[in-house]
Amino acid sequence: MFDYDNLDVSELRRKFKAHVNEGLFSLIAFMGLDEAEVEASGWIVRDAKGREFIDCLGGYGVFNFGHSHPKIVSAVEAQLKRQPLSSKLLISPPMVALAEKLAEITPGSLEKCFFCNSGTEAVEAALKLARLSNGRKRIIFASRAFHGKTLGSLSASDRDRHRAPFDPLLGKFEVVPFGDEDAMRAAVDGETCAVILEPVQGEGGIFPAPDGYLACAREACDEYGAMLIFDEVQSGMGRTGTNFACEYDGVSPDLMCLAKALGGGVMPIGAVIGTPEVWKAFEENPLIHTSTFGGNPLACAAALAACEVLVDERLAENARMRGAEFLAGLEKLKREFPTLVRDVRGRGLMIGIDLKSSDIAELFIAMMVELGVFVAFALNKPDIIRIEPPLTITTEVVDEVLARIKTALGHVAEVMKQLEE
Repeated sequence: MFDYDNLDVSELRRKFKAHVNEGLFSLIAFMGLDEAEVEASGWIVRDAKGREFIDCLGGYGVFNFGHSHPKIVSAVEAQLKRQPLSSKLLISPPMVALAEKLAEITPGSLEKCFFCNSGTEAVEAALKLARLSNGRKRIIFASRAFHGKTLGSLSASDRDRHRAPFDPLLGKFEVVPFGDEDAMRAAVDGETCAVILEPVQGEGGIFPAPDGYLACAREACDEYGAMLIFDEVQSGMGRTGTNFACEYDGVSPDLMCLAKALGGGVMPIGAVIGTPEVWKAFEENPLIHTSTFGGNPLACAAALAACEVLVDERLAENARMRGAEFLAGLEKLKREFPTLVRDVRGRGLMIGIDLKSSDIAELFIAMMVELGVFVAFALNKPDIIRIEPPLTITTEVVDEVLARIKTALGHVAEVMKQLEE
């Protein structure tokens, strides 16, 4: 067992550089993040020195329920004592219970589940199921999209920095401008297998789909018999103020991808939820797509508890209210620091601060860490800071974070002024 009580952080840094990722270490060290995290609960993360940080990154969308939510931890502890992993030969009760719960809380006719371990695996499964469903190959995705870094998911993602080293990627993937209804209608045709969209783009810079855009995609897919896939890996599980972000438009997909917060911040799990029509692909060959650890009892116990907490504690409603408070405060700061902040936007507690350069963003992140708040930039847009705290946060925490953001922006403004002189 790892000994947290006798932690040598200097030695830990050396071993990280030697055995994990030296380039990543340089980046986190620059941001002031080269300390060891040893404990977390709620929205607070503690390092080896006992310092506390308010987590406004939320594990890039993992900790919707906070760190170590007691009900979710308790469910996993109980399952751990009974059966951590299953034989995969008999029926797993936790997996069936989770599938039933997801069918209950997801929109439309989504009622069949495939379980995996991560978001990119969920996207891979959805792309394969779409191809099986109609036999076509052409996939439409959106500009700025991020769907993961495995080969199929990367083929539907829109950043050359991630794509170029692995060319050639899968063929028949075509990009359209996000939010452009005319471009969507023009792109979808009788050869289109599927359209894959994030209802709120996360790594692309926190861009909610414009009103009516998801409905337009649904209509285009229906007209030509194409599958509509919604990637709710980051926007799902209450994050945007509804249980799933697509509910804002009242639109249901043929396939929905979930992961990150689905595991309640305790276990990794991914899932694809689809309609009975799509699941006909499994009838002829039920083993055509499988996952050794997908649907394991520990992960399913965590996810089932997470779904129950989402509903019972009305976390989507809290996300909507606290998100409105955050955005109102950030709008004031945007007016106060016009040379630094280009825009603020978001939905619920999925919020982006659009800064005027990536240099400003890096300084801002470092200053926020110094002030005891975790934030990070969007992976495809390094000039945009995302705010994704646990959905359990209070008004008091929002106010405190806003005060620290104001302080950080003030310091960054001073540094930028000195650099210009």
